[in-house]
Order: sequence, then C-alpha cells, then structure tokens
Amino acid sequence: MPDLLLELRSEEIPARMQRRAAEDLKKLVTDALVERGFLYEGAKAFATPRRLALHIAGLPARGEVVREERRGPRVGAPEAAVQGFLKSAGLASLDQATTVTDPKKGEFYLAVIERAGRETLDVLAEILPGIIRNFPWPKSMRWGAASAQPGSLRWVRPLQSIVATFGPETETPDVVPFSVDGITAGSVTSGHRFLAPSPFEVRRFDDYVQALERADVILDADRRKDIILHDAKDLAFARGLDLVEDEGLLEEVAGLVERPVVLMGSFEERFLEIPAEAIRATIRANQKCFVLRKSGSEELAPAFVLVSNLVASDGGAAITAGNERVVRARLSDAKFFWETDKATKLEDRLPKLDTIVFHEKLGTQGERVARIAVLAKEIAPLVGADPALAERAARLAKADLVTEMVGEFPELQGLMGRKYAALQDEHPSVAAAIEEHYKPVGPSDRVPTDPVSLTVALADKLDTLAGFWSIDEKPTGSKDPFALRRAALGVIRAVIERSLRLSLASLLNGRFASESAERTADLLAFFADRLKVYLRDQGARHDLIDAVFALPGQDDLLLVVRRVEALGAFLSTDDGKNLLAGYKRAANILRIEEKKDGHAYDAAPDAALAASGQPEEQALAEALAAARQEASAAIAAEDFSGAMRALSHLRAPVDAFFETVTVNADDPALRRNRLLLLNALRAATREVADFSRIEG
Repeated sequence: MPDLLLELRSEEIPARMQRRAAEDLKKLVTDALVERGFLYEGAKAFATPRRLALHIAGLPARGEVVREERRGPRVGAPEAAVQGFLKSAGLASLDQATTVTDPKKGEFYLAVIERAGRETLDVLAEILPGIIRNFPWPKSMRWGAASAQPGSLRWVRPLQSIVATFGPETETPDVVPFSVDGITAGSVTSGHRFLAPSPFEVRRFDDYVQALERADVILDADRRKDIILHDAKDLAFARGLDLVEDEGLLEEVAGLVERPVVLMGSFEERFLEIPAEAIRATIRANQKCFVLRKSGSEELAPAFVLVSNLVASDGGAAITAGNERVVRARLSDAKFFWETDKATKLEDRLPKLDTIVFHEKLGTQGERVARIAVLAKEIAPLVGADPALAERAARLAKADLVTEMVGEFPELQGLMGRKYAALQDEHPSVAAAIEEHYKPVGPSDRVPTDPVSLTVALADKLDTLAGFWSIDEKPTGSKDPFALRRAALGVIRAVIERSLRLSLASLLNGRFASESAERTADLLAFFADRLKVYLRDQGARHDLIDAVFALPGQDDLLLVVRRVEALGAFLSTDDGKNLLAGYKRAANILRIEEKKDGHAYDAAPDAALAASGQPEEQALAEALAAARQEASAAIAAEDFSGAMRALSHLRAPVDAFFETVTVNADDPALRRNRLLLLNALRAATREVADFSRIEG
C-alpha cells in the first residue's frame, strides 16, 4: 500500500519545541485522515533542528465507496416534492429509486446513492495546507515581504521547503499537489547546513532517511541521543573519568545538532574549589556541556564534554579551545562570586530582603520571611521540631537570594544557602532547612525528613497559598502563574508521606485580613481538589474522596486519607456493597416521600413503635442504634476500620427489612416511623461518609 512522506524544512527550531511539534504533526495529519475515513497501518514523526518529518505507512490509494440511503417523499406526493427529491439524490427518474413500505407511514421513495471513494492524493492536498498554516507552535513568526500581508504564513522559524510524496513502494511516488504562501510541495530537500547544503531529490521514506545520513543528518532524535551518550561515555572512560549523566541536557543537546560530534575540553584544577553544583550549573547553562567526575568518585574532574554540529578538519581542536575559553571565563566569575559571598554572613544579608518586592500586594521578601518565621514557630511542635531552630531556619531561608552566586545562577537557590550556612557554623538542621524548604518541587521530588526542614517547607507553602488567596490571585483553568497547585500538592505530600497531624483550618485562620472564615473554607476546598488528584494517582476513587470531604470539619488531611482507605476496603466487600445498595434504596424512598409530604423525616424513630411492628423493623432499629454508637466511638478513636466493621453489622437487618417490611404502610404512624428508620440508616452511614456521594 502507498506511503506518505512529509518534510517541513525550516531554519533552526528551538530544541524545547521539537519533540512536541513532531507529535503534533503526526496527530493532526492522522486525525484528519481518519476523520475522512482513510485508515493507515502506522505513523511516526521525527524532528531535527531544521526539519519536521512524518511517515505514514499503509494508506489506501483511494477511499472506500460511500453508500448512502436517502429517504424521499411518500408515494403519491406532489410533483414538486418528487422533483426536489430526484434532484437532491442525483436521479434522472423515479425508475432509479426504490419503494419502501413503512407500517405507520405507508409507502415512500428511497434512493440508494453510491459515490466512488476520493483519491488519497487529492485528500492530502486538501488537508495539508491547513495543518501547516494553523500549526500550534507555542511561538511563531512571520518573515520576508509577505509578512506585511494579513493572513501570511506564521511558522516557528522561516519555512524554507516542503517535501510531500505519496505512492507505493514499487512505483515512483507522486508529489502531493499543494503550496503554502508560495512554497510549493516537491521532492527536493537538502542536508546538513554546513556539511552538505546542496539540494537532492528523495522518493519515499526509506531512501529519504538514507539520503539524509549521506548528507550528515541523523533524522531520529533518540538515535542522536544514543550517539552522544555512547561517545561521551567512551571518551570519558578513555581518560579515566565518568560522565555525569543529565537526561534533560541530553535531550536539549540532541535538539541542537543534526550530526553530533562529541569532544572533550578541560579547565584548571583551581576552579574545583568552587562548589560542584556551581561548576555544573555554569557549564550546563552557559555552554550546554556535560561535566565529568573522577572514576569511582563523586568528586568532579577538571574536564567537560561538549557536542559539536561539525566534523572539523582539525579534529575539533579549535571548537574545543573556544569552549574552553568561555568555560574558563564563566568559572572565573563563579569563583569570584563564591569568594565574595563567603565574606558576608547570611544574617547580615537579611535587611536587603526588605528592598526586594515579592508581590506588589503582598509586600517585600523581608515581610514574607517574617510571616514564614512566625508560622514555622507555630507548626514546629506539631511536627516534632525545635521551635527556635525552625524560626531561625525560616529567617535565613531566603537570605541566599541576595548572594552573587544565586543572582547569577537562580537554580542554585537554597543549595548555596546551605553551603554558606554550614561555613558560618549554623546548626546542621538550620542549614539543611535552607536548602530543603523548597521541597518537594515536583511529583518525583522527595519530601524532607528533617523536622526543621519539614516545618519551614510547610510554613513557606502555606504562607504562599494564604497570601495569594487573600488577594484573590487563585489558579484559573490551566493558568497557575504562582504555582499554587504545586504548593498545595507539596503540603499534601508532606502531611501524608510523613504522617503529620495538622489542622489546616487552625493554621490558616487569622492569615487573612478580612473574610477569614470564607477564605479559609475556599482554600480548604482547593486542598480537597488537589487531594483528589493526588489520591486518584494513587488509585483511590474520586467519589469516595467526595464522600469523606462532604462531612463537616475535614481539614486533617491524614485522617481524610485513612478514612478514604478504610471506606474503599469496606465497599470492596460483599457487606459493603450490599449496605450501599440498601442505603441507595432507603435514600430514594426518603427523597420521594419527603417531596410528596413536603417535609423531612429527620427525627429519631420511636423504638417502642418499632418493637410493636414486624420483627425485622425491631431488629433494624436495634441494629441501627448499636451500629451508630459503635461507629461514632470508633471514629472518635480514629479507628476507621472499626467504624466500617460497625456498619457491616447492618447488612443483614437492612436486607431483611426490605425483604419483608412495607415502608408505606396504611397506618400513618407506622409509615412515619418506618421512614424515620430509613433516615436513621442514612444518619448511621454519615458517621463515616456521605454515602449519597458514592457511585454504584
């Protein structure tokens, strides 16, 4: 079957956009084909710094025949209706239609229309221009004289050529006939910008890949990554060194080169006095190079690996020397920053925080630090931390933001603060908290274990959330410029993974200047939403989380999680499933009868009246009273499994009640009491959760 080859060649595409763009191209084209009924065997997209490519295998040469039945007017309908039907169906006369009998509507005309499938080449020519014009680049540009015209093509960088061929393996493929803003699709591309810029013709995907290889372009980004990693490790091993692997940098560098050439540079030993993290940051950020360490050691070596996009005639000596000069200059700056920063204590830097605005409505970094210190001192006893150490750590936590090193390398905030604190003989827990209070940064980041670090991390995140809630700067839709969702998830992970007992309402009340209760409730609802996301990722059901959060006063996240776990375990048993079914039946009856009677049945049932009725309602009344008392006591003791066991005792009496007792009895007093019994069942289950929120 025929294949499609599509290449969009441009000037350099930013590395961070390449992989997503390749996937977008594949999805847009394949979705458009499938939508039109054109199925395929496989598709794969590729990206290099100067091209996006797509290969779709196994497309049909033309679409399938389309058969459509079109219903016409009744037999004997006016001539105008008949002629309109014939014209719309493309029929010359009624002889080409059939007559169908409908038992209700009588006889009517039916046209069976068959249309030949469209040529795939024509369909591709129809869909590809629109996809190219509307491609979802995060940022795009216009260029040249055409850019002055409204509606001119926008692309990430100037688009230079389009290759679009379609055909079977055994024949010369056709060029898909289309153009976009004067760029006409063809079968000609070019290779590496410097090593093989001459144009050449391609036919289909297999010879396209081979032709690119001959022209010093490796199409597959993952293969470029493998080459870089393998060659870098080999080069390091030959010098008795180990490569410090960096997946993010590897992905970026593979997006900067079409023909990777790995080289090694070096710098002076004296620069190893700088903290290893600073060396790595400057070499990585400024030169996109990998650092090396001495074999079998964590100590850095005075060398680095760079990746060139050229096969140089001098073996890369000039390229290496140029990188060494820049690295040497950058490390000289870093060494100066390190020596300068060490001369000033962190505590002496605190006044400078008062000159830095954190947010125009939330004051300076200094004011923020003062709030965090107060909150940390309050949280410390709840976490098992020394309040004095927690307060000290909170006061110093942001001091490194005004150091020279962090000013140059913001990604080192916290880490440099820890190093400066250690040099200045701060308590080890204080030094650790300065670095770790930012954690966890993401879902894969660890939660601090040191109580002081944990305390300051919680105080920092809670102050951030309360602050932005107080000025109504909450996340909306996909927008979260202040990373408040991440802050809330950090609090949730800290509480759950370190088994902390915290009342969030108590900690948040008083953090708002006005409408404290309303803002606290709104922020707790936000925590509930984030907890749902967290627990869903752990496999918990969202409806069980809703059922627990529906109860009042659920601001202790650890207890919420334990209650959800116990509820999930209970509902997975036969007793749990049957009790839920019984609850649903009781709730439905109550809803109907309360609506009909115009009032709620929310009083306690009459035990004596229940005892005078059928044995099953007496048994249910006794079981409900016992179960509610037992469940309530278990909840008070935070024994949620015990509370579920108490409810499990209701299964048999509830089943028996519904099997033998008529709720809507003729006797009004008996009917009312039986409805009150159903309400008592509803109330008993609410000891552990709101069963109305549970699905199933």
